[in-house]
Amino acid sequence: MDAIAKIHERARKKIKSVVLPEYYDNRVAEAARIIESEGLARVTLFTRDMVDKKEKERYIQEYCDMYKSKDIDIKTIEKLFEDVLYYTAMMTREGKFDGLVAGAAHTTADTVRASMRCIGMDERIMLISSCFIMAVPDSPYGSNGVFVYADCGVIPDPNSRQLSCIAFSAAELAQKVLDLEPRIAFLSYSTKGSARAKSAEKIAEALTLLKEMSPNLLADGEMQVDAAIVPEVAKIKYPASPIGGKANVLIFPNLEAGNIGYKLTQRLANARALGPLLLGLNKPASDLSRGCLVEDVVDCVAVTAIRAQ
Repeated sequence: MDAIAKIHERARKKIKSVVLPEYYDNRVAEAARIIESEGLARVTLFTRDMVDKKEKERYIQEYCDMYKSKDIDIKTIEKLFEDVLYYTAMMTREGKFDGLVAGAAHTTADTVRASMRCIGMDERIMLISSCFIMAVPDSPYGSNGVFVYADCGVIPDPNSRQLSCIAFSAAELAQKVLDLEPRIAFLSYSTKGSARAKSAEKIAEALTLLKEMSPNLLADGEMQVDAAIVPEVAKIKYPASPIGGKANVLIFPNLEAGNIGYKLTQRLANARALGPLLLGLNKPASDLSRGCLVEDVVDCVAVTAIRAQ
């Protein structure tokens, strides 16, 4: 059974409710039909006529109370709530839905902002980032071709603490969704000082912080990607690494590298890319690419459902 089939199977084991606020997008509507027919989740295609006026007023007031220190005027907030994305994100916050999937018709910035402000951040981490589950066909690397790539969508130039939080969140997702033992590699253009990498000191600190957060996680860096995922190369370049060239969670040094990396893998290796999956929220949410296919929506809902189990 391939990775996507396993994700679908796990989603069916304990059905969760996921809201899709982009009801007007044909891809999302078709995905909702497939999700229901395959029993992956209780999915709600949330339309404007489903908005309760009194609830909306309450949500606007709650939002205003939460961010009154930010000097956001009520008119600005009311305008935000004209989009059902904010309304459904507040519903998810309250537990009326177990998770939210959007982004087919919203920018990443809009989806992340609504999720962060309405659903709220995990107090253990206090950082929103993202990852992709990458399923590479006929690949011996990672976990039979399965990887988690992070961060590929949110943090432009993470510092040491942010890198450690990204790694921690991505590892949790690998365990929860894929049932994998995470093997984390902090990537660079240098392998343990093979070049004078400015990022080396930052990565070393990130590794230390990650070990403080979760001492049992298997992680190492800095390392080039071939030393991270190819055992034969690891034996030559970095024989002392506990990863041994078998990394399955790849932490990119910045957003440019992460975004380029996942798209290269997707296009050149014909890989499936599930995400961006938002990390660090109180409830699971996914930010779809605006170029997503119907099957991408289906898969992201399945992942979101598993994360809510």
